[in-house]
Amino acid sequence: MTLIELTVIIITLLTMISVLFIGTAAYKEGTDRASCILNQRNVQTYVRSYQNMWDLNIGDDLDPSDIFGETAFLATQPECPAGGIYTLVDTIPEIGTLAFTCEYADARDHEPSNHGEW
Repeated sequence: MTLIELTVIIITLLTMISVLFIGTAAYKEGTDRASCILNQRNVQTYVRSYQNMWDLNIGDDLDPSDIFGETAFLATQPECPAGGIYTLVDTIPEIGTLAFTCEYADARDHEPSNHGEW
């Protein structure tokens, strides 16, 4: 092999490796977003179950210890895989309004555009 052929092979391999790194970074961001959406959906389900179980109305107080805790629906509050901070609302929200949001909801597209059926 000549030096030119060897250089071309090395450049091709480095290009393929760089594409692989870009792909894995996008994959990681996608899995973080999917995990965050799943966390939000689960907590939304728990809030609606709590509302139905105790026959609460929209606007009634919502204590985080009723949703998160040893004797509640979920033992611990989930953590955003991307490092965001979750916030639970203080009252039972309207149907189609999220009860549990991530601070990265807008910046990293963590929330789906249509969550009315949650």
